[in-house]
Amino acid sequence: MKMPSVAVSAKGLMKWFGEGPARTLAINDASIDAWHGEMLYIVGPSGSGKTTLLSILSGILRPDAGSVLVEDIDIWKLDSDALAAFRLKTLGFVFQDYHLFPRLTTVENVAIPLILQKRNWDEALGEAMKMLEVVGLETRAQLPPVKLSGGEQQRVAIARAIVARPDILVLDEPTASLDGDTGRRILGFVREQLLSEQRCILVVTHDARVFDYADRILHMEDGRITGLEREAR
Repeated sequence: MKMPSVAVSAKGLMKWFGEGPARTLAINDASIDAWHGEMLYIVGPSGSGKTTLLSILSGILRPDAGSVLVEDIDIWKLDSDALAAFRLKTLGFVFQDYHLFPRLTTVENVAIPLILQKRNWDEALGEAMKMLEVVGLETRAQLPPVKLSGGEQQRVAIARAIVARPDILVLDEPTASLDGDTGRRILGFVREQLLSEQRCILVVTHDARVFDYADRILHMEDGRITGLEREAR
């Protein structure tokens, strides 16, 4: 059986916010490996540093110390243009507030990453429709986001995140705005339909109702990694 490979490897991460007496240590010597083929949760109370850590791992927020390798690329040694191009190609993001564009249709929202990659408009819309079929929303393709339920908007955000077929899928509090049943359906769908041997899924959440979908659960408190549950499958 083929052994899983490391998708994301971080060593000795440190991050401070503020200046002078107000300076706060947000991430304190955090190290982590996440593997292809696994769904890794980062959990902890509000203010524990989990979203900050996720932002560092995904190339959004620069650490003050430490290194992050994503697909064997030391991302914080890239210049800003190269980092933006790498994120666009390699990582898919599902944000807590969806970040859908209200003036665009559902299918146009999903096509955005391909447009940013300078793909042909008609080709991008065709790929976007395929992703809407994957998440079961092809009949909602021409509606604006305001006409969709919270669960449907979350699925649109997921379709947009995967349309460019990224190796790393990043979900920040994906069930925060959803009821329990909808949240479980969304995470069940992500695990069953999107996880593969070639993809790693990173999830920040405080929602214990969806912990069963994780392969491993990393616990944080006060900027430190305080524990790791379960063995990678």
